[in-house]
Amino acid sequence: MSTVPLTKRGAELLKEELHRLKTKDRPEVINAIAEARAQGDLSENAEYESAKERQAFIEGRIADLEGKLGAAQIVDPADLNAEGRVVFASTVDLENLDSGEKVTYQIVGLDEADIKESKVSVTSPIARALIGKSAGDVVAVEAPSGLKEYEILEVRYV
Repeated sequence: MSTVPLTKRGAELLKEELHRLKTKDRPEVINAIAEARAQGDLSENAEYESAKERQAFIEGRIADLEGKLGAAQIVDPADLNAEGRVVFASTVDLENLDSGEKVTYQIVGLDEADIKESKVSVTSPIARALIGKSAGDVVAVEAPSGLKEYEILEVRYV
């Protein structure tokens, strides 16, 4: 398996989710299955089927998280020294050259991406356009609404 890039914060969030799944969600679903079994006939027991489906989801997610954390390459942005270039885990301040709108994005791993928190996946079109560039560079990004040009105002490692 190839390595999975994660920021230090992203790895902490995945570890927290894994801990919750193992210590809270898994025991709850095991109890729900036991209660449903106690009700008798399992062939027409919706609670039993629902609990079994939830258990399968939880076990799958646990395996997925353990695999990702096992293959993780954890990057702490504070430890980066990329000489002002945009790299994985860096935070980039941009200005849309058409609208003048300013935005800030952190480039993160696929599992950490959340546009509401201004975190974009390293595989996203904007991140791919930014990687390797420096403050003052202009990048063109093919967005669903068409071509957008951004000027990189600042690159930070926080």
